[in-house]
Amino acid sequence: MSSRSSKEPQSGASAFAPGAFPAIRMRRNRKADWSRRLVAEHVLSPADLIWPLFVIEGTAGRQPVATMPGVERLTVDLIVEAAREAVALGIPAVALFPYTDPSKRTDDAREAFNPDNLVCRATRAIKNAGLDLGVILDVALDPYTSHGHDGLLVGDEIVNDLTNAALVRQSIVQAEAGADVLAPSDMMDGRIGIIRSALETAGHTNTQICSYAAKYASAFYGPFRDAVGSSGFLKGDKRTYQMNPANGDESLREVALDIAEGADMVMVKPGMPYLDIVRRVSDTFKIPTLAYQVSGEYAMIAAAAEKGMLDGDRAMLESLFAFKRAGACAVLTYFAPKAAKLLAP
Repeated sequence: MSSRSSKEPQSGASAFAPGAFPAIRMRRNRKADWSRRLVAEHVLSPADLIWPLFVIEGTAGRQPVATMPGVERLTVDLIVEAAREAVALGIPAVALFPYTDPSKRTDDAREAFNPDNLVCRATRAIKNAGLDLGVILDVALDPYTSHGHDGLLVGDEIVNDLTNAALVRQSIVQAEAGADVLAPSDMMDGRIGIIRSALETAGHTNTQICSYAAKYASAFYGPFRDAVGSSGFLKGDKRTYQMNPANGDESLREVALDIAEGADMVMVKPGMPYLDIVRRVSDTFKIPTLAYQVSGEYAMIAAAAEKGMLDGDRAMLESLFAFKRAGACAVLTYFAPKAAKLLAP
């Protein structure tokens, strides 16, 4: 009687090595839509989105932003309609940005302190509509300065401490208009602490601060500057106060300082070119970390989709999942209403 080969598997024994193919077939969990949904590591929903909106003077008016396909500037009455749409779509917050009449731009940015400026009126209009919606306002002077910078200019220098005093005035005006979240985007040193102190003193103890803690001097802001009318005014660049794209560790120092000074949330801007920073901030500080999918990122996807170069919806959602995967709890994106409709149950 011939003996069985020593290489032949015995009855009940595995015919293959554990931990290797074909015991492990990664595609099993991908075989059906229900299975892919069941094992998904991250979930993207309308609640993860913040919708940036541009405000203009007038009534019943819309102005297309030429460099941002599908994005419009809206008058205050239409901003309220957009806010209603956001609520209906499950978007929890909007961020408002003004297109300031050039005649109101001054060296001292005095329109920023006007309680009846565009963003203050739009904020009050949304609040008067009784909507369960957060309103986020940028704290920065660039929409109001004649030179297009986020701070006050003395000679050739953007001065830090005088700018901080101006930002405090702007913050109080915005809080009194009803803003839920103030988002200092100027990158001046120490501004979070003095804004927090001023808010507490003025009785705005529940006004949240979302600091643009790691904001880089980026080429991806161009379309936004067109949208708010700053591009034609900007003299020089912003590299003396916005961060160097070559630096990563520096972002952790910036974030740590802003948290210590009283920031409730922090933001990384731009988004996709800085996903590594989003991950590092989220992992290091365990604080709500937002990312801004900025105008240039939006424009690239939207323009490519318009030209048929890619599937716009799929590219949009893929880009938003990248933020969630990197650790962002929320994303400011001009895609917000479109994405929310696709994500609706």
